[in-house]
Amino acid sequence: MRQATAMANATGLVAGYALDALLGDPRRWHPVAGFGRAAGALERRIYRPDRSAGAAFTALAVGGPVLLGAAAAFATRRHPIGRAALVAAATWTVLGGRTLRHESRVMGRALRRADLPAARARLGHLCGRDPSALDEPELARATVESVAENTSDAVVAPLVWGAVAGLPGLLGYRAANTLDAMVGHRSPRYARFGTPAARLDDLLNLVPSRLTGLLTVAVAPVANGDRAVAWHVWRRDRADHPSPNAGQCEAAMAGALGVRLGGRNVYFGRAETRPFLGDGPRPEARHLKRAARISGAVGLAALGLAALYPVTLGRLAGVTGRAVLHALVRTVDRRAVDRRAVDRRAVDRHVVEDRAVDRRVAGGRVASGSGRAGAAGRAHRGSGG
Repeated sequence: MRQATAMANATGLVAGYALDALLGDPRRWHPVAGFGRAAGALERRIYRPDRSAGAAFTALAVGGPVLLGAAAAFATRRHPIGRAALVAAATWTVLGGRTLRHESRVMGRALRRADLPAARARLGHLCGRDPSALDEPELARATVESVAENTSDAVVAPLVWGAVAGLPGLLGYRAANTLDAMVGHRSPRYARFGTPAARLDDLLNLVPSRLTGLLTVAVAPVANGDRAVAWHVWRRDRADHPSPNAGQCEAAMAGALGVRLGGRNVYFGRAETRPFLGDGPRPEARHLKRAARISGAVGLAALGLAALYPVTLGRLAGVTGRAVLHALVRTVDRRAVDRRAVDRRAVDRHVVEDRAVDRRVAGGRVASGSGRAGAAGRAHRGSGG
C-alpha cells in the first residue's frame, strides 16, 4: 500500500507538471487567486501592526490548506488513482513555470522592438519594481532576476515539497509563498505584521533555492553557458544578496548567462541598492530567451528528482523512520516492563520483610506466653507442697 501511494504521488507530480507545461495557469477561477482573496479578507479582520497578529494570520492562512491537503491524502490513502489525480490537479495549480517562461519571452520581444512602453507595462507580471524610469538594460536585468528567483519559488520549491510531503506540502507551500507576496514585503503597514509570513517563506525555500542554484549550474550549457564559470560565480556571490535564498538563484543565473546582476532597484515608494552578482555585461534582450531556456531545463531536472524521491529516498526515509519509531516504542515498553519488574521486586521484598516482622512478633508472643505459663505452674506446685 505504501509503495502504491508513493507511485501515485510521483505520477501525480509528473502529470501536474505536464498540465502546466501544456496549459499554463488557468485563466479564470484560479485557486491561488481565490486563496489570495480569502487571505485578504482574513487579514482585514485580524490585522494589527504587530508580529503576534501576523503570526496568527500566517498560522490560520497556511494551516487551512495544509489540513485540507492532509484530509484529502487521508481520504485517498487506499485509492492510488484518486490520489494521483488530486496530486496532479494540485501540482498544476501551484506551478507557474510555463507562465514564467512566457513572460520572459514576451519581455524579450518587446525589448527587441525597442518598445519600452510595452516592456514597462509588462514588468508588473514578473515583479513589483517601479518600471516608469527603467531603460532596456534595467528592464532586462529585472526580468532575468525575476526568472531566476521564480524558477525556485514557482517550480522547484513546489516540486520539492510535493515530493517530500505530498498534497499537504504542495498546498501549504503555495499558501506560504502567496502570503509572502501579499504581506512579506517591507512597508509601513507590513513591517511587523508581515514578518512571520516572510520568515516562513524563507525557511521553506532554504533547500529549494540552493537546489535551484546547483541545477542552474548543471544545465548552463543548454543556453550556451559555461558550467565552470557558473559554478565559480555561484560559490563566490550567492551570499551577497540580502535575501537568504534569492542570491542562490540569481548568482547561478548570472554565471550561466555571463552577465552582471544586482544594483539599484526602485520599488513604489522605496529604493534598494544590492551588491553585484556576476562579472559580465548588463543583461540585454538577447539574454531573456536564454534565461527562459535555463528555467525550463531546471524545472525538468527538478521534476525528475521529485518524481524519483517518493519511490527511492522517500521510501527509504519512511522505512527508516518507522524502524526508529518502532525501536523507540520497544525501548519505552522495555523500560516500562523493567520499572514494573523493579516495582514488583520492591513489593515482594516489602512483603517478605513484613512477614518476617510478623513472625518475629508472633514468636515473641509465644515465648512470653510460655514464660507466664511456666511461672504459674511453678507457683501452683509450690502452694500444693
